[in-house]
Amino acid sequence: MTKPNLLSGMQPSASSLHLGNYLGALRQWVAMQQTHSAHYVIVDLHAITVAQDPKMLAENIRKTAAQYIAAGLDVDSSTLFIQSHVPAHSELAWILNCIASFGETSRMTQFKDKSQKGGSDNASVGLFTYPILQAADILLYQPKAVPVGEDQRQHLELTRNLAERFNNRYGKVFEMPEAVILKETAKIYDLQNPTAKMSKSAGEPKGIVNLLDEDSVISKKIKSAVTDTDGEIKFEPESKPGVSNLLGIYSAVSDKPISVLVESYQGVGYGQLKQDVADAVIATVSPIREKTNELMNDTSHLDSILEKGAAKARETADKTLRDVQNALGLIPNRNN
Repeated sequence: MTKPNLLSGMQPSASSLHLGNYLGALRQWVAMQQTHSAHYVIVDLHAITVAQDPKMLAENIRKTAAQYIAAGLDVDSSTLFIQSHVPAHSELAWILNCIASFGETSRMTQFKDKSQKGGSDNASVGLFTYPILQAADILLYQPKAVPVGEDQRQHLELTRNLAERFNNRYGKVFEMPEAVILKETAKIYDLQNPTAKMSKSAGEPKGIVNLLDEDSVISKKIKSAVTDTDGEIKFEPESKPGVSNLLGIYSAVSDKPISVLVESYQGVGYGQLKQDVADAVIATVSPIREKTNELMNDTSHLDSILEKGAAKARETADKTLRDVQNALGLIPNRNN
């Protein structure tokens, strides 16, 4: 039985992924590669919608790939690649730009949110058309499943709309991708602002646990996590967001139900909870850090893995692009 296709990816926008990336996405990607023909991509073209330091970007692309592998992605059973290594992404994005309307693109809430920081007049055109490139990323691989966070649901709906519009105008080429909304139980919040999702773009460094943090740094961040003053360990996200976040993290890394954890901490102070959470997180994160560092010490080997992944990805992506070109009446370049 053929496995259904799946695609997902992250930007190489920082030197380290964080605990929220791992628990909210990466860990589930590892599980889904057993049931799907999985394509996992480092979306470097998305990263350059804002200014990047070239040397740091190159380093971050490799580190992101290394962390995917260190977290458990199997490069033999999955396809791991860098977005810019597959030219069909940019080519299909232009075609989709030509069938997308300005109105539907301007309604994307993430553009509104991100452009507010520097003003929409200063935002790049790439940031505005980001969802169109994202649609191309998805549609090239004809995935049945697209694992996304709730904040990406609007972008996937745009992808579906563009696919349907193309199919109606030119004949069916694209499968209609379905969102796999990642479980809310894996949502991890900032340690210093536990009402906000853990995020590189919004949080301060001491509120974010990075996968490449040293053990002592992880311990210090978790022990400094914001809680409250009543000293009672309960899972009440609205009234006790800090304590609830610690319980959620502990549950996610230990696979123990939150109710069981709450029961076990009756009469115990926050200090012990923080120590136990720190120990559990370190046990999860340190092997990923060590494997990442090992891969980064031999970048030629890492690059060869990514080159093989790109070759596999191009086979699928180029076939889809040729089908699109044929449907449009463009003459495909048979030398590609």
